[in-house]
Amino acid sequence: MARKYSKGASKKVKRAMDKRKRGTLKSGRSGKKVKSRKQAIAIGLSEARREGGKVPSKKSSKKSSSKKSSSKKSSSKKSSKKSSKKSSSTKSKKK
Repeated sequence: MARKYSKGASKKVKRAMDKRKRGTLKSGRSGKKVKSRKQAIAIGLSEARREGGKVPSKKSSKKSSSKKSSSKKSSSKKSSKKSSKKSSSTKSKKK
């Protein structure tokens, strides 16, 4: 059975994990210390990807798409509530 990750990729992840344990691993953008294990693994894999190692492609984030759809749903609900309030207020005025 073929390997999903190359040996070089696993070395990068191991190096990132060791740095995290020592407290010297820092994130790329903010430069803050990395404390979580998952983030250290992600940093190691991204470094391996950059160097062309055999690493499966990243999964697309589902959070951004779900936020967009939920905001659309809530805005449509708000508009329907406003229209129902208007119709009920016009009915009461007619009486």
